[in-house]
Amino acid sequence: MRNRTRTFWFWLLDVAGAAVFALGVAYGVSALVGAQRPEWPAIVALIVGPMLRGAGVYGVHAVAIREAQAAAIDWRRRLFPGLLGGRTGRALLAGESATLAIDHVAAIEAYGARFTPARASAVIGPIVVAAITAVASWVAALIMLGTMLPFVIGMILAGSAARRASERQLAALETLSGLFVDRVRHLPLIRHFGAEERIARQVTAATREVAQRTIAVLRAAFLSGGVLEFFAALAVALIAVYCGFALLHMLPFAPPEHLTLERAFFALAMAPEFYLPMRRLAAAYHEKRLGEAASEALTQALPDAPVAEVQPARFDGLRVAGLAIDWPGTRIGPLSFALDPHDFVALTGPTGSGKTSTLAAIAGQVTDIAGAITTAGGGALDPADIAWAAQRPLLLPGTLGENIALAAPDATPDRIAAVAERVGLGPLMAARGGLALVLDHRGSGLSGGERRRVGLARALLSGRPLLICDEPTADLDADSAADIIALLAAVSRERAVLVATHDPDLIAAARIEVAL
Repeated sequence: MRNRTRTFWFWLLDVAGAAVFALGVAYGVSALVGAQRPEWPAIVALIVGPMLRGAGVYGVHAVAIREAQAAAIDWRRRLFPGLLGGRTGRALLAGESATLAIDHVAAIEAYGARFTPARASAVIGPIVVAAITAVASWVAALIMLGTMLPFVIGMILAGSAARRASERQLAALETLSGLFVDRVRHLPLIRHFGAEERIARQVTAATREVAQRTIAVLRAAFLSGGVLEFFAALAVALIAVYCGFALLHMLPFAPPEHLTLERAFFALAMAPEFYLPMRRLAAAYHEKRLGEAASEALTQALPDAPVAEVQPARFDGLRVAGLAIDWPGTRIGPLSFALDPHDFVALTGPTGSGKTSTLAAIAGQVTDIAGAITTAGGGALDPADIAWAAQRPLLLPGTLGENIALAAPDATPDRIAAVAERVGLGPLMAARGGLALVLDHRGSGLSGGERRRVGLARALLSGRPLLICDEPTADLDADSAADIIALLAAVSRERAVLVATHDPDLIAAARIEVAL
């Protein structure tokens, strides 16, 4: 509310600057045509007016941008935990997640930075301009207000079409992003089955849909812009005709007011200002529709029941009772086992038996399950207690040290280096520049085993009491696998360790084996 009040005051400062400038124009013209007046007040007004306008517009956007950034940060805080391994309101493809996290949040930020202040200007600007103009010519003020009603009706009709077009455009963009990223990720499989032509047709159809929706949005934007410009030009023309005919005594009726040259020029100079707030609103109208559609899409992506409503218990061990997952055409489980705070359990089974899905369910990433997953005391398992070392760990463009430190951004370089050495990344760091080794998002230059070690180092660095590892010894030679097994056995004396594996040596090192 405080920011909104400040925005109103800044817009009033902008209108005041416009009035001072218009007064300078009127006063200067009157002085030039023969009135015995000094010219310096007009010069001062022509200088001060734009300065006031600049200060007002700067203040409006400074306040609006800060508020928009705060709103975007709040959306990211609410959305990212679900996208990065938590729950979402519906199943999302990777491309859809990226669109929600980047494009939709940016649309909401643009909505707050551009449309919100423009809407505040459109609410107060025309009324204040008409009131100021009425001091010089109440007839000119009535002409302004008279052209506003049909303009509002036209904008409502154009706005309804723009909203529907924007919603369809965002939906088409989500579909295209999800389709494209998913197909690129599975390109080897597509080539293996010779499905390139069919996939190309899918992407082409989705791209054509986006193009058509974008054209529809532009068509609606041009329509609303045309309505605005017509009525703005009409208002200025009517005021110009009235003022000119009144000064020349050519009106077909008795003038309803006494209009001087100075008053006429002031009213004429203020006429464009009446529709300027609506021009600003029309320029930002696309951001309004995109922002509203993005807000609705993000709301649908959020889980119905926030995870924060369930108060997690302190981790004192893991209890899994009757866990079962039903996928289309297959059922995983039921499965029951216990894991103490300092323990080592191996989840085993053939490839495709559901080991990774079971780990995901325990981590809270799969919510449509049967059975119970709790702490030893029966409380809710806190996702913040779980460190996950996945088969394909997330890598971001940056250095090796930065990628390991994602789990603990405040960790010192010495601590990061110690964890990296512990998981067997010492030879890699010695040969390729240490923690400063630059990585891309694919981990180019790293072997599969080295990428897994990066994920394991990140999980250990987090210090969380439950470590979940998915096939930690895959892609490793016998000696390297033995080192990782010894490391996990040592870690199990510090925290709980749950691994999914079909490595017989790793299974033998675990306290118990749980077979799927």
